[in-house]
Amino acid sequence: MDLKQLRALLAVSEHKSFSIAARALHTVQSNVSTHVSRLEREMGVQLIDRSTNELTEEGRVVAERARRIEAEFAALESDVASLRDEVRGRVRFGVIGTTARWLVPKMLDAVSERHPAIKIVFLDATTTSLVPQLVAGQIDLAVLNLPVTEPDVVIEPLFDEDRLLVAPAGHPLYDRESVTMADLSRHELLLEATGTSFRDDLDSDAARQGVELIAQAEVDGMRLLASLAFAGFGAAILPASAAPGTLDGNWKRVPIEGLGGRSVGLGRRRRGLPSAAERAVAELTKDVVLEHAPQQPGLRPAR
Repeated sequence: MDLKQLRALLAVSEHKSFSIAARALHTVQSNVSTHVSRLEREMGVQLIDRSTNELTEEGRVVAERARRIEAEFAALESDVASLRDEVRGRVRFGVIGTTARWLVPKMLDAVSERHPAIKIVFLDATTTSLVPQLVAGQIDLAVLNLPVTEPDVVIEPLFDEDRLLVAPAGHPLYDRESVTMADLSRHELLLEATGTSFRDDLDSDAARQGVELIAQAEVDGMRLLASLAFAGFGAAILPASAAPGTLDGNWKRVPIEGLGGRSVGLGRRRRGLPSAAERAVAELTKDVVLEHAPQQPGLRPAR
């Protein structure tokens, strides 16, 4: 067993194709096939179903370990470089879309200034998508909507933010200075999909106040949800960062009385030692949030 075999297996599992995996690894398809076959012979099991190019049950177990092994190799290089007073390495960083809008530009500037040898790959996705990728080792850090109940993820709070109503012009609630949950329960709303932490918290708050929210449409993706509200398709309950005051449009932010905010945190895998580059990016993220979150309306850094 060697690293080339493990990388070949991971590439096929990611791309669902031996030929595309070969291009990703800058080699030929026959080499990828040979590496995977040798690994299968050594393990004594089939790791990839050749009819679908999907991992078998045994293949999923091996791939999970292989990702951790590859992460440890990358961490080893980063840690050795840090001993020479140079923090370097590659960090795969997931960010929920609403936070990415203001955080990623600030992070790019901060990394360029303080750790120019670190390369960050940003992934814009929802919390429900980012958490399993974090656990599987496909990303190293993630900015997530809280709470996160996954036991293999460690969370550090970053900031809290208000939840508010975005009402387009012409909507019955557009001219209100504020609304209550009872007011909202009398209108169909654009809502996050059931099962997301933001929606589940919202439904729990509504139930505590004896009301139920009615969905005009459900969307698993806060930026898309906000875009629909901005375009006039309906009113939506959003976190403050999804509706920054710098955006133009014929819509209005309406405070919701008696509704608490949402919390956002930085997640990492519980198992394994973060590389020097990951540790540096995590600290930099907290510094950037502390400095710039107060400039975003409705956001408050965690203390």
